[in-house]
Amino acid sequence: RLRALNRLQVIFQHLKMSKQTDSAAEVLLEKKGSAGVITLNRPKALNALNLPMIQKIYPQIKTWEQDPETFLIIIKGTGGKAFCAGGDIRALTEAGKVGDKLMQDFFIGEYRLNNAVGTCKKPYVALIDGITMGGGVGVSVHGHFRVATEKTVFAMPETAIGLFPDVGGGYFLPRLSGKIGYYLALTGCRLKGRDVLKAGIATHFVESEKLPALEKDLIALKSPSKEKIADLLNSYHMKCTIDQEKKFALDEHMEKINSLFSANSMEEIVKKLKQDGSPFAMKQLETINKMSPTSLKLTLRQLREGASMSLQEVLRMEYRLSQACMKGHDFYEGVRAVLIDKDQSPKWKPAALEEVSDEFVDSCFKPLGTDDLKL
Repeated sequence: RLRALNRLQVIFQHLKMSKQTDSAAEVLLEKKGSAGVITLNRPKALNALNLPMIQKIYPQIKTWEQDPETFLIIIKGTGGKAFCAGGDIRALTEAGKVGDKLMQDFFIGEYRLNNAVGTCKKPYVALIDGITMGGGVGVSVHGHFRVATEKTVFAMPETAIGLFPDVGGGYFLPRLSGKIGYYLALTGCRLKGRDVLKAGIATHFVESEKLPALEKDLIALKSPSKEKIADLLNSYHMKCTIDQEKKFALDEHMEKINSLFSANSMEEIVKKLKQDGSPFAMKQLETINKMSPTSLKLTLRQLREGASMSLQEVLRMEYRLSQACMKGHDFYEGVRAVLIDKDQSPKWKPAALEEVSDEFVDSCFKPLGTDDLKL
């Protein structure tokens, strides 16, 4: 009997170990040459961020920041399809339904990580090859350099699932030229390839198959300065001719985007779209009509306020909004309709913009006292 027990203990120990190595393998943190390299390694889940990954990356960035032998930080994804398609929304939904602490811990961890990227003292290079959405935007867009490729697909599709473009979206979106950021946030419009650069989200554009060589050259730099890193990225960027002649996809619509999305309220934006009546405006109207009315109102205000806030203030505001969404109806309904049942027909509550009161919107932005996000 004792031997059987011992054998069981060995098996349990082994299971525990394999579980640990599995979760450790979801993100690889390696020191290579002069660089700290973060590899998001959940290819089956399109490298979506979960809390254990966030909790490993954050302290590592802080350690490398202090390390005199680390001169830059590189972040990339595996699998060839995605850099990072977002956060682990399903886990959040499950947690929110039963009031689990994960609904606080996940957002606290994620926003602290976004802030660590935004305040990083070492040059931070994100290789955003493939799908880059939501949480993936949060761990790339606030850094010094973002390298897009012909495979990059950028979007902040949160209004479709009863959320809002968080991870510092309230900071970077209103700072894009004209009203592009408002348009991207409210419609969830996807940008591909070179358009990600032209919109001002990426800083460089390099062929996908050249990324391993670029990474190798970055790692090989001897105690590089930010300028040296920029020079290397520029040299790759200049050599890339893919889609060089192509016009920015939103070019012909920019005038409309800037006027239609400059309204002060969602109702006004909808009215302007209806009055405009062009095929482009009608298409946007159709898209907006599918989104959560509550999310649309929260998002518009988030961006308008975020335009004049620091990244830290924005993340604090977004944490308040995240907790309001976790207590509401639309997030769970959106995730059900889009990710779980996939029937694509969410029943929003309230169902119309007019029914989302200013008082309710105000309440979502209220400070949380001692529960506010501490950065």
